[in-house]
Amino acid sequence: MNYILKDENAVFFECGYSCDNEILLCIDGVKYFLSDARYYFEAKKLVNHGVIVVLAQRNLIQEARMLLRKLKPKSLVYNPDELSVSTFTVLSKGLGINFKPKANFSQIKRMIKSEEEIEILSRAAKFGAECFDEFAEFVRKNGEGMSERELHFNAQSIFKRKNELGLSFDPIVAINENAAKAHALPGDKILRYGDLLLLDAGVKFNRYCSDRTRTACFDENFNFSKEQKFKNPKHQEIYEIVKEAQKVALDTVKVGIKAGQIDKAARDVIVKAGYEKAFFHSTGHGVGVDIHELPVIGARSEAVIKEGMVFSIEPGIYLENEFGVRIEDVVVATKDGARIL
Repeated sequence: MNYILKDENAVFFECGYSCDNEILLCIDGVKYFLSDARYYFEAKKLVNHGVIVVLAQRNLIQEARMLLRKLKPKSLVYNPDELSVSTFTVLSKGLGINFKPKANFSQIKRMIKSEEEIEILSRAAKFGAECFDEFAEFVRKNGEGMSERELHFNAQSIFKRKNELGLSFDPIVAINENAAKAHALPGDKILRYGDLLLLDAGVKFNRYCSDRTRTACFDENFNFSKEQKFKNPKHQEIYEIVKEAQKVALDTVKVGIKAGQIDKAARDVIVKAGYEKAFFHSTGHGVGVDIHELPVIGARSEAVIKEGMVFSIEPGIYLENEFGVRIEDVVVATKDGARIL
């Protein structure tokens, strides 16, 4: 298959290197990495063996057109979500190539992880879990009286580990009613004894992501284990429902079932408890070089679970102006079920 890629993570997966100004062309099995002089030396050193690095003397689209004129492929697959209308118009004009749109073809290709990828993802998850423990210790010692903004700043610092690790995404640190916003922004809310605190965070290791969410009670024993004792009875009630929903979903993971069945398993627990409308997102998503990959673990997902797929399981209940609870782990599908990374 001949194809063109522009997404950084997709290009990295294909050739071992990417930057913020690049195009990858694969024509008749040969890969061409196009970039400008700022990245040329580094690209030559870091791309996988056999990838040809092309120094762009003009803008990348014009350089890609010149190369395509020279190589004369009959067809070229592209992701329509990756190229703007104007970019695609300029790229394709007058070349006589059959451009074939195929949404997410790179993500589809990398849904099943190799053993090497699973090892990297496992290490990323381990580093992420260690950062959760380090942040919990920080909050125990220093957190009372801090705002979400201050806690968020310190979470960023801890999860970066002096820039030894990257962030999978901007951490979510939310107290009480702010935790009812699934992707809450940090505000001026102050952490007090007995408060509910939600942390959703992850690290990047060798470009692969970790992702984890814990909801905990802030007290003298503050930690991010799944066994929590809240001061507020309603916090405890909702927490136990979400924990059970996650457990049931984890137990449901099996090779050969549809992803929608995993979502249904978690959702049924929450629906039965009377909180159907308070769980308004999918139960999970694929994780890899992108923090959100395929498969989607959602109600309408027809994706069939296969050995080597890596995805999150993260049910939640969100009560507007009160609080929210989410518990998340990333798992790999094995012949024996879900293994938490």
